[in-house]
Amino acid sequence: MDSNDRKNHRKILELLEQHYAGAVSALNFTNPFEQLIATMLSAQCTDRQVNKVTAGLFQEYPGPREMAALTPEELGQKIHSCGFYRTKSKNIIQTCKILMQQYGGRVPDNMESLTSLPGVGRKTANVVLSNSFGKDAIAVDTHVFRVSNRLGLADADNVRDTEKQLMENIPKKKWSRAHHWLIYHGRRVCKARKPDCENCFLQSLCKYRRNQEEK
Repeated sequence: MDSNDRKNHRKILELLEQHYAGAVSALNFTNPFEQLIATMLSAQCTDRQVNKVTAGLFQEYPGPREMAALTPEELGQKIHSCGFYRTKSKNIIQTCKILMQQYGGRVPDNMESLTSLPGVGRKTANVVLSNSFGKDAIAVDTHVFRVSNRLGLADADNVRDTEKQLMENIPKKKWSRAHHWLIYHGRRVCKARKPDCENCFLQSLCKYRRNQEEK
């Protein structure tokens, strides 16, 4: 990477921080267990819908012991509106059983243990590590993947390579916050189907914008 790229990345991050300094997770949770389950439910579902479901779910089943006692059919009825409820209910119940059997009912705080849980990939693990345990991590969801590659913070065609490149191109102490900045920008400005380039405060620095103009 040349000095111009580094300078560009630094300026992009500065502007993102200025505009989204208070960005936080849109999922509601009060502890690592709630965040883990909410994040598992959020796959292919909006955070707003997940919050509607978990408001009652966590009251009725506040921990892995209570949730592990459900059948997949019982849990499936409660999370039906989050989509893919059959797969999610099986994974959540099995994860709850493992948490009870192997971790004393607690959510582990390392990548290897988290990604060994059914239905938990690197994105979910990074979300939990960052938000619940205060560790430096970048969770690459659809927004982060799209926005970071459009801006030029990454240049990759898959999530894993995007994560690796972001870890190289963003100072470690900013990983967790930058994750939220990119999500906010993706939801408000750099939308999937129709990015609002004309009103984007990053248009002069954006690789996607430059490519569009060249066309």
